[in-house]
Amino acid sequence: MNTKNYAGIPDEYAKLDTSKIVLIPVPYDGTSTWQKGAEKGPDAFFEASENMELYDIETDSEVYKNGIYLVEPVTLNATPEAMVDAVHQETKKYIKKNKFVTIIGGEHSVSIGTIRAFNEVFQNLTVLHIDAHADLRKSYEGSACNHACAVYEASQNTNLIQVGIRSMDAKEKSVMDFDKTYFAHEMASDDSWMDSAIDQMTDNVFITFDLDAFDPSILPSTGTPEPGGLFWYETLDFLKEVFKEKNVVGFDIVELCPNKDEKSSDFLAAKLYYKMLSYKFQNEADDDNYDDAYEESNHLGNYLKFDEDDDY
Repeated sequence: MNTKNYAGIPDEYAKLDTSKIVLIPVPYDGTSTWQKGAEKGPDAFFEASENMELYDIETDSEVYKNGIYLVEPVTLNATPEAMVDAVHQETKKYIKKNKFVTIIGGEHSVSIGTIRAFNEVFQNLTVLHIDAHADLRKSYEGSACNHACAVYEASQNTNLIQVGIRSMDAKEKSVMDFDKTYFAHEMASDDSWMDSAIDQMTDNVFITFDLDAFDPSILPSTGTPEPGGLFWYETLDFLKEVFKEKNVVGFDIVELCPNKDEKSSDFLAAKLYYKMLSYKFQNEADDDNYDDAYEESNHLGNYLKFDEDDDY
């Protein structure tokens, strides 16, 4: 049982039965190939979150009052495959409880499990992949559950849209859908990419956000920093529109690799998470009856691949 709440919120907003949001930490760094330390990312994220103001000026909201339940960390990690399976099962369990499920990693291989869970539940899923790296290898270093393979499965089974890409292997070109890939060097000179990417999305969207999508000048503490990345306000402008126009069903944030001498990256990750929640629930709050709207938009009709009474 958790003895500590997300961001130090009061107990009344941290109970599973009354929380609309669930947060699953996955402190895993088993396949990274350069700087190690992503397994410490969740703890750094939580420490920064405790020092963050919980009133969001832009949305004039305190999203934590919707309830944020912090799950015990997923620590089953004897192999990459075991970790992915554990994340998959834990994520799916809380989706079934009708929660808005979010995940904080850990390295990007975590997302293989999260995407698999959401894709098994939601119809016609778009995966919005925001990252510096294509992550489209079918396998790497003997495993299909490597961080370099984070969205290969999504490329085969979902509507994958990639944003911010500026590093890849030539072999990944055979897998990549260039019509749905937005390269950083092109984005820098043409801001029409935002509308174009949103137009390509289906109704249900899952966001996997690798923090190395940001330019290292604003977020240096990540395992594989790449120059030429996204900046804060352009990223928020894009996310705000995605949350406004689409039914974002969940998201994960990965690849924070904390540095004890550099805390601004930790705080940016914490702020990004809270901003994304604020955008999600600001839009939901526009409906007079939130609970009915959330039930209808997320768990009825053609949005789901299963009947509500089914066990899966």
